[in-house]
Amino acid sequence: MNSSGRNISLTPLDDIFSTEADRQGEKRVQVQNLPLTDLVPFLNHPFRVLDDERMMETVESVREYGVLSPIIVRPLSDGTYEIISGHRRKRACELAGIDEIPAIIRDLDDDEATIIMVDSNLQRENILPSERAKAYQMKMDALSHQGARRDLTSRQVGEKLSVTQVAEDAGTSERQVQRFIRLNDLTPPLLDKVDQGELAFTPAVELSFLQPQEQEWVFTALEETQQTPSLSQAQRIKQESKAGTLTEEGVKKIISEEKKPLYNSVTLSHDTLKKYFPRSYTVKQMEAVILKLLDGWLRKREQAKEQR
Repeated sequence: MNSSGRNISLTPLDDIFSTEADRQGEKRVQVQNLPLTDLVPFLNHPFRVLDDERMMETVESVREYGVLSPIIVRPLSDGTYEIISGHRRKRACELAGIDEIPAIIRDLDDDEATIIMVDSNLQRENILPSERAKAYQMKMDALSHQGARRDLTSRQVGEKLSVTQVAEDAGTSERQVQRFIRLNDLTPPLLDKVDQGELAFTPAVELSFLQPQEQEWVFTALEETQQTPSLSQAQRIKQESKAGTLTEEGVKKIISEEKKPLYNSVTLSHDTLKKYFPRSYTVKQMEAVILKLLDGWLRKREQAKEQR
């Protein structure tokens, strides 16, 4: 019998069903401990790293268990590594007195790195409107660059595809992505007011169409009157700007107008409320519970709007 068959080497199933790109990617990925001093933040990283309560919780976890999920970095020509994902974990190590961190090292071009950076951070809770706006813009630009390299014949087609992709990946609508990106046209003082909840999102989108000088007028009016524009007021300011008739005095006049109440007074009798609360509850305690429940209801409505 011919015994040559004994030397036949069978290809593993993983090799059969994996692509060449997958296999090359596996070769490029390395995991090793890197000194914190060798790490640099992502260029124009849009997400803030704050030493807040959540950070302190992360610090305690790192002290007790170490960094359970490696950060992602890419090598730079000067021998340092740019953080793609893991800025908060790196900061937690600094605060915990740990000088090394496990990292996945990947060779990525600028666009690939940007897309991974944005996607990994958009999963976080409590993202500020300005952070989301900048992240959406960065990812859309990166996707547009990739599309251009694939010889898209129209820049507008490329941008349209990019908005669609950003929306799909974020689980929201194209319109909502475009509205967030509009916030990048706000001056920093107005954008700060959006982050602080002093300027509502929808009026802020309307005001983003104003010229920088006009936005300065709006900011000054908000500071002087301690008012915030309604959607209709912001739309009127935008219309006057478009018509070329907007003045600083006009902005202040519109914002100073008395707003019509959205609701008439609502009164709930004690007999109506008593079945929902223990007899020992005071009126203030009842009010606090009702407001807390309404805040939760409002957050759910706002989240539902973002999905449209």
